[in-house]
Amino acid sequence: MEDPRHILVVDDDRRLRELLHRYLSDNGFLVTSASDATDARRLQKGMVFDLIVLDVMMPGESGLELARALRQMRNNVPILMLTAMGEPSDRIGGLEAGADDYLPKPFEPRELLLRIRTILKRAMAGAPQTEPAPEIRLGPLRFDRDRAILLDRDGGVVRVTTAEASLLNVLSEAPGEVLSRQSLGDRCAIGGGDRAVDVQVARLRRKIETDPKNPRYLQTVRGRGYVLRPD
Repeated sequence: MEDPRHILVVDDDRRLRELLHRYLSDNGFLVTSASDATDARRLQKGMVFDLIVLDVMMPGESGLELARALRQMRNNVPILMLTAMGEPSDRIGGLEAGADDYLPKPFEPRELLLRIRTILKRAMAGAPQTEPAPEIRLGPLRFDRDRAILLDRDGGVVRVTTAEASLLNVLSEAPGEVLSRQSLGDRCAIGGGDRAVDVQVARLRRKIETDPKNPRYLQTVRGRGYVLRPD
C-alpha cells in the first residue's frame, strides 16, 4: 500500500485551516497545519512535505515571500497558492514567486482536490531518475556507499554495525524520499517489526547527529517513516 502524501496547509484563517485539514484527511492525505510562515518554517525543519497549500495574505511574512524564499533555498516542494485576490496580475505574481498553481478564494473543495492530485502526479512524473551518489556527506562525516563505511573528517573509520550501514545505504539510495518502517525492515533485514527499526535508527542517529533528539540528517516523518537529508 502506498504511503499517503503529506500536505502542509498554511493559512492564518483558523476556520479554513481546520476545514482543509479535515477535508484533505478524509480524502486520504496526511495533513499538517501552520498558522503563518514562521510556523511553516519550523515544521519544515522536522518534517518532509509532498505539497504546500499556501495562503498569500498572512500577517508577517506573506505567502509570496515564503514561496520566494523556499525557491531561493532550492526547496522544490510543489506549492498551491490560495488567495482572495483573483486578478490575472495576482496569479502571475504567485507563479513568478515559485507557485505551481493558483486557486482564488472562495473555491470549490473538489477543485482544490483535483488540482492537488494533478500537481502531485506532475511532480512524480517529472522526478529525475538518477543513480545514487557513491558518497554522501553528513556534516563532518562521509558515508562511502561502495565500501559501506562511515568516515570522519580525517578519513578515520567510524564504527557502525551491519544493520546501521544497511540503513544508511538504503536511505541514501533515494535522499529526500520517505521510506516506511516496514520497507526499511524488509530491505535491511531487520527482524522484530517497526520497533526494531526505530531502535536501529536511534542507534545510528547517535553516531551521525550532533543532537540525536533533534536530528538534522535522519528525520522522522510522522505517520510515514524516515527520510535521509544529506548535505
